[in-house]
This record gives sequence, structure tokens and C-alpha cells, in this order.
Amino acid sequence: MPRPFPFLQKLIAVLALLALVAGCTTAAPPESVLTVPAQPQKYAAIVVDASTGKTLFEVNSRSQRYPASLTKMMTLYMLFEALESGRVTKETRIPVSDHAASQPPTKLRFRRGETIDVDSAIRAMVVKSANDVAVAVGEYLGGGSEDQFAAMMTAKARSLGMSGTNFRNACGLPDDGQVTTARDMAVLGMALEKRFPQHFHYFSESDFMFRGRLVRGHNDMLGRVRGVDGIKTGYIRASGYNIVTSYNADGRHLIVVVMGADTARQRNDHAEALIQRSLGPAIADASQPRLMYSGQQPASPPPGLPQADSALPGLPPQPTPASTVPGSPASDFPSPDLASPGAPLLPTQ
Repeated sequence: MPRPFPFLQKLIAVLALLALVAGCTTAAPPESVLTVPAQPQKYAAIVVDASTGKTLFEVNSRSQRYPASLTKMMTLYMLFEALESGRVTKETRIPVSDHAASQPPTKLRFRRGETIDVDSAIRAMVVKSANDVAVAVGEYLGGGSEDQFAAMMTAKARSLGMSGTNFRNACGLPDDGQVTTARDMAVLGMALEKRFPQHFHYFSESDFMFRGRLVRGHNDMLGRVRGVDGIKTGYIRASGYNIVTSYNADGRHLIVVVMGADTARQRNDHAEALIQRSLGPAIADASQPRLMYSGQQPASPPPGLPQADSALPGLPPQPTPASTVPGSPASDFPSPDLASPGAPLLPTQ
């Protein structure tokens, strides 16, 4: 005797099979495209595990870029050294010259002959990124010459292992010869925290009082991302928006550098995305995201990157590693680690 409703039975069987297949299908792979809010000739980034020196993410990290106000990180390093040596105290008054007072904003608008104490000068450079104060500090520590101080800054950079950096002024205002790399900025960020832990708290300040008024800062990563405790932002038109960020929470310590972003908000979003990526389990995945630069369309595959050592207009030619010799195929995938736990990014001092 034929069974009733054979069509219905077949339909139920097919639906059950589809449900079984769907249940066995693995979840979709994580997002394979990393949006980069920058033009490829300006962008550079690196994420370093500050505890081990291991590089967790890197794109164009040895390519020369303009530091903008990240320059003040080295000015502060030199000032912290002067504090440690006893050359200055936090109460030392630093005079402001005509040259320092004439610097364009951002600044505190000093007049010639006025002075600022070292403690306020540190806060002015960290929070306000004051160009007039940075130049005054440079002149003071350089024996009256900002040029001499810039030479001292470059020499200090070499001693820290910052091989791609040259300084020409103390504040980061435009100069074709003032260049750095994302890797070097990561080295400097770690050096500041390792060498001067007693002063690193300055980099977590978002405002300070000066002459009876509240001076607010530019680093919106502070208070936005739990665990971020500094350190410095920077911008000039030629560089785009730069940042060095320290993340220290839940047993993880990262230094994140982003250079060349189109806007400050996009730079911060990207830095936060790199932090989250580095903290998540996907970091162990061998696959790397494809980069989609500002202005590119997601409908088509991103074209090959420019040479990893590509320089901005006006930069002096620099020797390049064999993997980035001009004319060699470019890749839009992050490079392998530059360092390992056995060879930390920050040299032992």
C-alpha cells in the first residue's frame, strides 16, 4: 500500500538535510580587508608588544615620513635627561627668545623675555604641543642654538637605534630634512617609558592649568580607549595625522604608531582598530588583511602598494633594504615581524 503524502515526506527530508549542512558549515572568516584612512604614500604603521619587542603588525614601518609634532617626544626625552642629570629642575625658568616666540601655532603665545618653568614646559609640549615652548627648550638645552639642539636630538636618536630619523628643529614644524619612521617612533615611545617611568605620567594628561586658564589637549585617545595611557599626536599638511599610542591593561602592553591619516578622527579609529586586532585571537592567524587605502573602492581588489620605501616629495633619497628596492614587486600585505622575543625592537641601554 503506497505511503501517504510522498511529496511532503521528500520535502521534509530535503529541509532536514539543508539544516544539517548549515549546522556543519563553519562561520565566515573574519574581515579580510583593513581600511586604511590614508594615502599609500603617507601611510605607515606598526604595533609592537612592548613587553617582548615583538612586532605584531607592520606596514611601511621603515619608510621615511615626516614626524610633525611627534618630534616633541625627542625634545621631551632630552629634557627628561637634563632633569635626571641635575642640569635643570622642575622649577628652572626657561627664557623665550624672539625666535621661539615667533613660531606659528600651536603655541602658548609667549613674548620675548618671558620665561616658563620646566614643569609647565613639559605639560605645554605634551598637552598643547606648543611650538614656542619646544623651541625655547631646544635653545636652552642647545646652548642658545636650536640647530645645535637638533644635532643633539639626531645623535640621541642614533644611540637609541633610530636609524631612519633626522631632526632639524625641536618642534616638528615643516622641514624637508626632518624625517623619521614608524619603527623609530615606536622605539622612542618605548624608550621614554622604559627610561623615564617617573615622568611618563605627563603623557596621560589631557589638560593643564596655565596662567589661570585651562589648556586642553589634542590626544582624544586618552579616555576613549580603556588602557591607553599616552603618548603624543602630530600633524602638518605634508605628514597627515600621526600618533604614537601606549596601551597598558590586563597584562598586555602595546605601542601603536599610525602615520599619515587623512583626519584626526580616522587616525584614532585606525589606532583603536589596530589595538583591538592585536589583542584579539585573530593575531595568531597566519592570514593577513588586505589593505584598502583612502580613495580606493571596495568593489575592486586594491592595487599593489607603492614601494615600501616610497618617500614624500622633497625627502632626500635613502638606502633601501633589499626587499624594497625600487622596481621590485610591491605587496599590500603587512611584512613579517621585524623583531622577535629574542631580538627586541628596543635595544638594551
